[in-house]
Amino acid sequence: MDAIPSIPEPWLRGTLTDVAAVPRAVLHALELAEEDLKKWCARLSVAELNAKPHGLPSVAFQVRHIARSIDRLLTYAEGGALSTGQLAALRQESNPAVSSESLFDELSSALARGSRRVRALADSDLEQPRPVGKKALPSTLGGLLVHVADHTQRHVGQAITTAKILLDERH
Repeated sequence: MDAIPSIPEPWLRGTLTDVAAVPRAVLHALELAEEDLKKWCARLSVAELNAKPHGLPSVAFQVRHIARSIDRLLTYAEGGALSTGQLAALRQESNPAVSSESLFDELSSALARGSRRVRALADSDLEQPRPVGKKALPSTLGGLLVHVADHTQRHVGQAITTAKILLDERH
């Protein structure tokens, strides 16, 4: 069993107090995502990052999906539509990771960009309507920001579970 971390999770550190509660929670979720993914997944080999134990999606897919879905969701939060580049990137999320370094560099860059974008939206009216996807399904700015956090954390959990299976299989 792993030791309890010496520092509390980001939301319990008393940080980012200059940001309103909802966007702050999103920022803390992104910080926690990076910390947890690096802790559990960065030590996997390229073969392990691409493995699909028990038919689960690969860790590489989960990490890439987290990075790219944050970009897509924040585009909707900003009132935009997805670009052809974002749609092409979506179709490539299942491609195998070439290296651990490039995969985690993409993640770190996406989280940093995402954090800047969340901060830029932090003082906006969270009730503003925002259409999502080709069908323009109804949401709000606040709904999208909260979904950035919960969607990210859902995939972090899946990546960590897969990583734990792979690490256990080493023995």
